[in-house]
Amino acid sequence: MKGLTAAQADDVRKALHTAERRSGLRFGVFIGEPVGGRRHFAERLHAALGDEADRAVVIFVDLAGRGLEIVTGEDARRRLSDSACRLTAMSMATAFSVGDLIGGLLYGIAALGEQATARR
Repeated sequence: MKGLTAAQADDVRKALHTAERRSGLRFGVFIGEPVGGRRHFAERLHAALGDEADRAVVIFVDLAGRGLEIVTGEDARRRLSDSACRLTAMSMATAFSVGDLIGGLLYGIAALGEQATARR
């Protein structure tokens, strides 16, 4: 994962696995620069999951553009409201703004996984 050390990338993978196991949803993180508009790019990443897209959550972090997008599939959206995603994104962005990329990612993955599990 771009921008992370090997140990940090391993921590993110573990957090993704935990969120997936607990919630039954598919979680993915992409760190990089978008090709085209940020939201459109995040939606394309999500759509690339094919059959898994309906139950997937994609977190896209644009470090260079200082942006963040969370995209949910149809099934995932039933368990993760737009407001829940917005609040999580705000907390993640706060961590990112003080240079804590890994803390923001781990918090966001865990928070979304918890919220999805609670509404399972």
